[in-house]
Amino acid sequence: MTGRSRAFAYALAALGLLALTLLAFALGRFPLSLAELAALAANKLFGASYEVAPTAQTVVLQVRGPRILAALLVGAALAAAGTAYQGMFRNPLVSPDILGVSAGAALGAVLGIFFSKSALVIQLGAFAGGLAAVGMVYAVGANVRRHDPILSLILAGIVLGTLLGACIALIKYLADPYNQLPAITYWLLGSLAAVAPSDLALAAPFALAGLVPLYLLRWRMNLLSLADDEARALGVPVARLRLAVVCAATLMTAAAVAISGIIGWVGLLIPHAARMLVGPEFSRLLPLSMVLGAAFLLAVDTLARTVAPIEIPPGVLTAIIGTPFFLWLFVSARRAWQ
Repeated sequence: MTGRSRAFAYALAALGLLALTLLAFALGRFPLSLAELAALAANKLFGASYEVAPTAQTVVLQVRGPRILAALLVGAALAAAGTAYQGMFRNPLVSPDILGVSAGAALGAVLGIFFSKSALVIQLGAFAGGLAAVGMVYAVGANVRRHDPILSLILAGIVLGTLLGACIALIKYLADPYNQLPAITYWLLGSLAAVAPSDLALAAPFALAGLVPLYLLRWRMNLLSLADDEARALGVPVARLRLAVVCAATLMTAAAVAISGIIGWVGLLIPHAARMLVGPEFSRLLPLSMVLGAAFLLAVDTLARTVAPIEIPPGVLTAIIGTPFFLWLFVSARRAWQ
């Protein structure tokens, strides 16, 4: 792919994200026109004095604004984590929850709901649970020296994820079916409806802290696609680089899951689409994956709150949309990945 084609892909993705953002602000139970959005933006950004209805201002700044920012943050974080994991594990079928971060976060949140804790404690429990789960997986995988380290991490993640899933099932069985169980089920399906500015302030620094190492290591990430012996021959500290990538991607995933619940398919599907547009080189793949991930989740969340009289959990829509799209991408991109 030529540099001009890649620049066109970046520009098209950015314009698409901008258009989706405007559409998300405009659509909803209280529709807004582009003129109202432009007047409100001019008032807030440039100190203009256009007349804007107080209801429209409340809807944009307090209802849709935090939710749209959360969709952008969660979508970009999950897509970046999926891109890093797929490159590190040399497997296009890997997703951000491969090492148990989603299962650990779910268990932390479910425990918080079961013990009737506050929303902040539930989010912190989800964040801590995701980090703890991946820490245990990495500790187990690092101590199994006789096998391939990548295979050891994947197997440890599958086993621990199964155990955590059983713990979640047990808590759901013990939970109050009238109060706790609906809240647990709602959280596990994922939602951006209750995201507040304070939630964004809590999650954004952790997501940024995970993104910075991935950006700084973007050139070395390509070497992880080689066999370990070949990468070491080129002077790459494979074990330390892999640990840094795991920590960064896990931090981003845990921060996203803590405020949104379990939303699948973003980290699995979006890197495939980005790879078809700009190829597998990580420094070009990472920014496009983040833009596409943000756009995809924003589009899904907009559909979730507008397509039916009641809101559909975005985790359900990502599966409905993602399954056929992923099958098509998988068939189309197989040769490009190889």
